[in-house]
Amino acid sequence: MAKKSGSKKARAAAKVEGQAKAEAPVQADDSQDLVVFAFRLTRAERALIHQAAGSAKASQLARTLLVAAAQRDEAAIKTAMETLQV
Repeated sequence: MAKKSGSKKARAAAKVEGQAKAEAPVQADDSQDLVVFAFRLTRAERALIHQAAGSAKASQLARTLLVAAAQRDEAAIKTAMETLQV
């Protein structure tokens, strides 16, 4: 049997360091600290959102509309609605 190099503590420390790097959160933009906001909807509601938003744009549409509504920004809501593919 071949002997492993390094002490048991060194190997354990290297393993922990590797796991910490793998689990580090990935940020799309260094200037933003992004978090997850989730809510439940029916399959039918989800299908409507995906159909209206178009391919791979449902999350961005939902985010845009929710933030605009929270800010009471009717112009941004109308602009987002104009992009819908209905």
